[in-house]
Amino acid sequence: MQKLYIFWLRQIKKYYRSKSRLLGSLGQPVLFLLSLGYGFGSVFQQAGQGSYLNFLAPGIISMSIIFTAIFSGIEVIWDRKFGFLKETLAAPVSRLTIMIGRTLGGATVATFQGILVLIISLFFGLKISNWQTIIPAILVMFLIALLFTSLGTLIASLLEDMQGFQLIMNFLIMPLFFLSGALYPLDGLPSFLTFITKINPLSYGVDALRILLINSGHFSLSLNILVLGSFTAGLLFLGAYFFKKIQI
Repeated sequence: MQKLYIFWLRQIKKYYRSKSRLLGSLGQPVLFLLSLGYGFGSVFQQAGQGSYLNFLAPGIISMSIIFTAIFSGIEVIWDRKFGFLKETLAAPVSRLTIMIGRTLGGATVATFQGILVLIISLFFGLKISNWQTIIPAILVMFLIALLFTSLGTLIASLLEDMQGFQLIMNFLIMPLFFLSGALYPLDGLPSFLTFITKINPLSYGVDALRILLINSGHFSLSLNILVLGSFTAGLLFLGAYFFKKIQI
């Protein structure tokens, strides 16, 4: 347990010491909240859908989490390039412990990032329907973060090129985000888009946050948690498997 804590704490300290990373990662969510939340707000209201900012905020919170979580995988490549990973793997610690500690640390950082965006959304006008659901909402944020941190670690374990990792991540993140219902309702979509949103794990994370924060969702909360948990368990297993296969 102490070994897990050490690897978890390393990720937290790296994030805390990088003030530019903290501030820079908030720029895109704030831009989306401003430009889309206010820009399309009147259109959304005219369609009888209520406040678009309320609808949008859970999606932007999820976006902030997945960007932070999935790019934590690049640290695996960075540590491999500069020799730290070699020293870590030579220590009397199992690779599974190293991977889980790093993943939990990255997920914690991404969750904290999501909480910051949630607080910012409140200043922009987000109305939370029931404050008693805040803790469950944070747990859902952590589950989303754990899923995508595991995915980032999995892909980074298979690559040695930092530029290649960034290209692959951008290729994955943008479709996952735009096809998750983060920016638009999932009702009434064409059949092929409906199919894609149903196999996209982020769709269930965004929907779970909407249910907990604004009491509005497309799926049931139990289905959202079940799908998120299943994807997370699967990616944790695969991430651990491929991390153990890393050659230094």
